[in-house]
Amino acid sequence: MSEGRIALVTGANQGMGKRVAQELATAGLRVFVGSRDPSRGEAVAHEIGSGATAVQLDVTDTASIASAEAVIHNTAGRLDVLVNNAAISTTRTEIRDMAELLASSAPSVVPLDEIRAVWEVNAFGPLAVYQAMLPLLRGSEDARVVNVSSAMGSLTTMADPDFPFHGGFEPVYSASKTALNAITLAMMVEQESTDIKVNLVSPGFANTALVNFQGTDTVEDAAREIVRVALLDGDAPSGTFTQWKGAEIPW
Repeated sequence: MSEGRIALVTGANQGMGKRVAQELATAGLRVFVGSRDPSRGEAVAHEIGSGATAVQLDVTDTASIASAEAVIHNTAGRLDVLVNNAAISTTRTEIRDMAELLASSAPSVVPLDEIRAVWEVNAFGPLAVYQAMLPLLRGSEDARVVNVSSAMGSLTTMADPDFPFHGGFEPVYSASKTALNAITLAMMVEQESTDIKVNLVSPGFANTALVNFQGTDTVEDAAREIVRVALLDGDAPSGTFTQWKGAEIPW
């Protein structure tokens, strides 16, 4: 089923994106490694091997997205799997740890420019890539979009005072993932009558640069649900929001 399929993974030059690209290539897919930095993307593609091709892709740059679409169109002609993985938690390089990040992200003090910058990557970026890649997805007989979110974006979960991370909900990263969830729902509704499946995934608290390497899950464990959903066949459902292994997360 996976052999010969074409995938694009955004933010694939490190962390979970890199792991997802590696596992999809191992499963037999031809993987386009999306990376804002071309040299880092090339290094990852070289490491993965013949099943991977680097493509320069900055999800905040429409010209970059259009160029990536053209590369995939000209070399593969279609796209079967789109994994919108690229994300950031902050633009502030002076932040030392998660506690400081949360304190500085409180709605009473966080700069609006910081919110806009994070949302540009985490919420608007996946929508921009989806719009650009849709013609390629329509060229597939079994296309699937996998948007990588977070349980931190679940309003039902985060509104519960007993949830361990309840106090960590803020208008920067957490709310950007809530916005992504809403945008993904809009994609799901739009594609209900088509053959394009759209799924939302929470990978868990991965130990990556996104959280200053203070996560509790390994990259390998965090990537599992993304890979599982990306490899689902055409009979598998659309419109789900899950974590490993297929456990549903409330919206």
